Amino acid sequence: MNNKLCPCGTGQSYVDCCGALHSGARKAATAEQLMRSRYSAFAVSDEDYLLRTWASRHRPSSAGIDSTDRWLKLEVLATENGGMFQNEGVVEFRAHYVGGVVHERSKFVRENGQWVYAEGLE
Repeated sequence: MNNKLCPCGTGQSYVDCCGALHSGARKAATAEQLMRSRYSAFAVSDEDYLLRTWASRHRPSSAGIDSTDRWLKLEVLATENGGMFQNEGVVEFRAHYVGGVVHERSKFVRENGQWVYAEGLE
């Protein structure tokens, strides 16, 4: 996947975008960047990354990845807070896959200085 575009839709290569977060070379700077990297983790079936970036008090034993799912497109609809100098944020998105769409407002928080997924809202 070296020269392929990142599934998150930034237009960057996977290696330079979410791949650097998945490998641990970089940490997400914002809640939106973490949300995009988690979408990409579903797209490339990186369950370890999804579990590592889930808030400890809400973390399941499995991320529920289905390797037969084909993720098509991510749309970020709104972002509230979640900036580089904030500790909480909400990102609303639509994640399209073959057979449907996931629409969620996700809450993100900092845990030990790193952005993590807390929960879906509403």
